[in-house]
Amino acid sequence: MKDEENIIVGISIGDLNGIGGEIVLKTLEDPRMLEFFTPVIFASVKTISFLNKHFDFKLNFNGINNFDQIIPGKINVYNVWNDKINIEFGQEDPKIGNYAIKSLQAATKALKENDINILVTAPINKHNIQSEEFNFPGHTDYLAQELEGTSLMFMVSNDLRVGLLTDHVPVKDISKHITKKLIKDKLEIIYQSLEKDFKISKPKVAVLGINPHTGDNGVIGKEDDETLRPTLDEIRKKGRLVFGPYAADSFFGSKNYKNFDAIIAAYHDQGLIPFKTLSFGKGVNYTAGLSKIRTSPDHGTAYEIAGKGEADESSFKEAVFTAIQIYKNRKEYEQLTENVLKTRQKKI
Repeated sequence: MKDEENIIVGISIGDLNGIGGEIVLKTLEDPRMLEFFTPVIFASVKTISFLNKHFDFKLNFNGINNFDQIIPGKINVYNVWNDKINIEFGQEDPKIGNYAIKSLQAATKALKENDINILVTAPINKHNIQSEEFNFPGHTDYLAQELEGTSLMFMVSNDLRVGLLTDHVPVKDISKHITKKLIKDKLEIIYQSLEKDFKISKPKVAVLGINPHTGDNGVIGKEDDETLRPTLDEIRKKGRLVFGPYAADSFFGSKNYKNFDAIIAAYHDQGLIPFKTLSFGKGVNYTAGLSKIRTSPDHGTAYEIAGKGEADESSFKEAVFTAIQIYKNRKEYEQLTENVLKTRQKKI
């Protein structure tokens, strides 16, 4: 593991025809950023030099082929490939999708082997990344397999945290996926993350209903009464501060979300529409529940503005700082709990 005072942030480059490369370099264009961390971009010097020139940045890079060559306080580019890539901004291209996956796989390997401390991923196109070798709906599912954990998509900003029971699941299949075990597992991940990653003692969590009006006593579906409510009752009996289920349609408009440390939504759009409405540009997608830390911005490839120099790097920058803070919080939590265990052992 690298020196804790010199946090190594690995960056997967995402879809090169999208805005990923632009927001990465815009973030690193501010020289003050290198006082907080040392970046390692997983791509190639050729590719990053092309982007640097295209956007008229004046950045200098340290090209590396192994991690012993990392220079602290410099922008390091790990050469995942040596090919000359034909970048056509705004175009969906399976060849470009393949390079996005090569970058992600190399960065994930480095994360697993402790060559980098944390991973921040630039946006990918979920369609053009699919192949016989890579068949995942997105980053979250791939990382859950590689890092051997039960992952949870956790959207976070300064004053709002939204987790999902189901993420990239078709609407017609949502209710089939929501079981008592899933609810318990996802809520436990939320509690563990709030305590370890965000330093929140005795967190309060709200859960949104599965059906409109939480089923209206079975008139609009039975899942809330038969699955969700009894499971939440079981969790409460174990001392967890969990509340709900709440009707999702009025929960955010009434500002009720401000009374909780996190909210669990039943499915993707139920949670992400209000989150992005309230936090767009400052929100971060955090993959909770894994042994390693990964964040990403709260937006996609934005082909419509790719290559034009118009992309806003704010969310990517927030993703970097959120990952760094979580890394520090985890280290502090580990030290505190380790000290408690040592004290108890001495008493025994």
